[in-house]
Amino acid sequence: MLSVWHFLPSRYNSGSLNNPKGVTDFRAMKVNKICVLGGTGFVGGHIVQRLAASGKEVTVITRHPQRNRNLLVTPGVRLVRADIHDQATLQAQFAEHDAVINLVGVLNEFPRRGVTFRKVHVELAKTVVEACRKAKVKRLLHMSALNADEAHGTSEYLRSKGLAENQTFIAGSAEIAITSFRPSVIFGPDDSFFNRFAQLLRLSPAVFPLACPNSKLSPVYIGDVASAFEAALENPASFGKHYDLCGPRTFTLKELVEYTARCLGLKRLVAGLGQGLSKFQARVFEFAPGKPFTRDNYLSLQMDSVCKDDGLAALGVSPTDIEAVVPAYLSGKNQRQRYNRFRGLAGRG
Repeated sequence: MLSVWHFLPSRYNSGSLNNPKGVTDFRAMKVNKICVLGGTGFVGGHIVQRLAASGKEVTVITRHPQRNRNLLVTPGVRLVRADIHDQATLQAQFAEHDAVINLVGVLNEFPRRGVTFRKVHVELAKTVVEACRKAKVKRLLHMSALNADEAHGTSEYLRSKGLAENQTFIAGSAEIAITSFRPSVIFGPDDSFFNRFAQLLRLSPAVFPLACPNSKLSPVYIGDVASAFEAALENPASFGKHYDLCGPRTFTLKELVEYTARCLGLKRLVAGLGQGLSKFQARVFEFAPGKPFTRDNYLSLQMDSVCKDDGLAALGVSPTDIEAVVPAYLSGKNQRQRYNRFRGLAGRG
């Protein structure tokens, strides 16, 4: 339901990439061609559009190019059909690219479909690094999650994200300039946070039961996340670092749901559930279509999604408050604005 580490040796965890003997010198790096995994999702679509609009050539690997032709509205974007889990395929696709961005992640497992945290987060991260090494790609941006921690994460999601991030740095840092990003819950048009709660609130009666109401989050705007990736891409100061990404304010989950109701003009009593009922709700909703809330989601919410370090400021990005964006897209008033924005990015405005 939510898009939510410290186990590396100190030379990685400190945020600096030393240049010991045998390590590639990354200082003079120009990135023109980028290969993106996970570029068709909510976050990926914005990052791809931002990079392409800045003049980069962007290749998006996807199993279903025909479903994502909207990305082609921006010149410089190319869709390629390929299996991201096949190392030989990735190596071939990465060849002649200057950088790779791995944005792939899942919030829930669907074992019968072969979708597990270990496969999507851990095994894929290993495959990506090895393919980068063999294709001689020297730059890798990796999407992690706030609170991702192999040893101390409260959920399998967070532990798998932490392990994936750890092994990416350990396996690749000698040959690849790596930067990772750990966002709190990400908001923006078409997000799966405010929009999902908006849908549930519209369907609910007068009282809306909410699990884990006191969990704290610092929502970060998708535009700011895209700016962080763009700012880090060719910046040597970002090599070997891990950036926590948060918005300017912290809220409880209950406060955010109540805010959503106000934006919609709905009168709803948001009733916070205790731990016992929150666990029960997770057990029930885990079997609902699409798994809107699971026991693993519940466990993720036991850790506050709040930044310890200001990654946006370190990258020169000013954070956007929810009030500057959320009311417009929840009310549906910005549909034309979004259309015009994408036309502008495509050079057709």
